[in-house]
Amino acid sequence: MIEPSAGIPVPRAFLDRPVLEVAPDLLGRVLVRRTAEGPIELRITEVEAYAGELDPGSHAFRGRTPRNEVMFGPPGHAYVYFTYGMWHCLNVVCGPEGRASGVLLRAGEVLRGRELTRERRLSARNDKELAKGPARLATALDVDRALNGTDLCSADRGADAPLTLYTGQAPPSDLVRSGPRTGVGGDGARHPWRFWIDGDPTVSPYRAHTPRKRST
Repeated sequence: MIEPSAGIPVPRAFLDRPVLEVAPDLLGRVLVRRTAEGPIELRITEVEAYAGELDPGSHAFRGRTPRNEVMFGPPGHAYVYFTYGMWHCLNVVCGPEGRASGVLLRAGEVLRGRELTRERRLSARNDKELAKGPARLATALDVDRALNGTDLCSADRGADAPLTLYTGQAPPSDLVRSGPRTGVGGDGARHPWRFWIDGDPTVSPYRAHTPRKRST
């Protein structure tokens, strides 16, 4: 049973819009992860928009590959990628089919299932840090590549749906902030496509891109 605060499942049409409209609108929404041990509910507090082949910061900038195939599919699916050889990150595919846009879920507040997330996030000093950052968020929710392509709008599957996005409650518009994306360099660094809820303690700290030094 889903708590009333989670609202109703998000309709696919909500995600079938331009990424810069969807990204800030995902703040305050609730993602439900169903595991064998029990459900976890996460209120989304920070996101980043990636505009596919128009965006140098996107995995789809150079076109379709086996890795980013899900981004080109219908909106409302999860795009999960593996990074730095150790972490997973979770994205919500949005926009018209074929456009390859998506929203990275950067941080959130665990509303339910904290005991489950604490077992996976032993290094978290408190509950505010359980999903503070994209890799931490995916770890807390037990998300890996096995969930790549999962339909986030298939709530009709009930307990069999591993991930479902619910309406939750959007924050007041005056609390929504935007700025440059974390760790994005080059031409993509100038876009203020990171959105967060101002003052929320679960939002991750901003870090500018640091160019890698070439070995001599």
